[in-house]
Amino acid sequence: MRKISAVLLSAFGLALAPAGAIAQDAYPTRPILLTHGNTPGSNSDLMARIIADPLAARLGQPVIVESRPGAGQTIAFGRIASGTPDGYTLIMMHSGHPIAGAVYKTLKYDTVSDFQMLSQLILYPFVLAVRQDHPLKSMAELIAYAKANPGKLSFSSTGVGTTQHLTGVLLQSKAGIELNHISYRGATQAVQDVLGGRVDVLIETLTQTTPLISSGQMRGLAVTTAKAWRTQPGIPPLGDTVPGFEVNGWMGVATTHDVPRPITERLTREIGEVLKLPEVRERFEQQGNEVQGSTPDEMRDRVAKELAMWKQVVKDGNIPQQ
Repeated sequence: MRKISAVLLSAFGLALAPAGAIAQDAYPTRPILLTHGNTPGSNSDLMARIIADPLAARLGQPVIVESRPGAGQTIAFGRIASGTPDGYTLIMMHSGHPIAGAVYKTLKYDTVSDFQMLSQLILYPFVLAVRQDHPLKSMAELIAYAKANPGKLSFSSTGVGTTQHLTGVLLQSKAGIELNHISYRGATQAVQDVLGGRVDVLIETLTQTTPLISSGQMRGLAVTTAKAWRTQPGIPPLGDTVPGFEVNGWMGVATTHDVPRPITERLTREIGEVLKLPEVRERFEQQGNEVQGSTPDEMRDRVAKELAMWKQVVKDGNIPQQ
């Protein structure tokens, strides 16, 4: 009788349990979409594909990488913010996300509160580089020349309001110089124009600059992180010339706000385990990144602090909001 009573009580408990709780226990029961707001083959796309298969192996369901570019990536983020909070749609969030919150007048989402941060994945610098035969050999020489010749030197970016653009704006503010901004739709043409002598300074990721520096086509003048970077130890930090200068590129994973806590905790835990895998760490580091996970709160704090910083840069630089 005791066994029968236990079985009946168990069945009765399941009958009273909320459907959502049962669904959470079973999560995931179908494929998960890992989306990003950049083009196929972009840095976001490459990093997403590094974690997709090992994350799928841990979750027991396929993780499908999807590209949704457009409107400075805000289309992809808007879709996540207004999506169903079930944990089946994730997004690769990166340092461009708080910048979008600073440069757009209105967005259909709140940059911080409409997302559930899961974990940061990687950290990386941006690099300021010139063609190998450029007459300016260091950041000190570049800043001295720019002060003596306002607006004569130019720098590239992959678009108005991108991290590359605002890094250049922040440099002008902190160094007290005036540079000419040249905007491109992507890195390819920017690289060609710097190599061809039509633009002076390339501001780009390690992924773009490392092959050019290694092959002797460009010279790295500075990295934007606080210390010299492991894969480019010969390039000094920009803060050595411009005290206090620091811009960190980063990438992480987020999802829709209000996803049930047991699901977000599972996702954060599994992402953390994926980052421990030697083959994952090796692939990230081959691209020049530093593997650096985080708690959801740490990732949220980073977004909030950078949003405030870039809003101030936009204001001080008199950059028209889009």
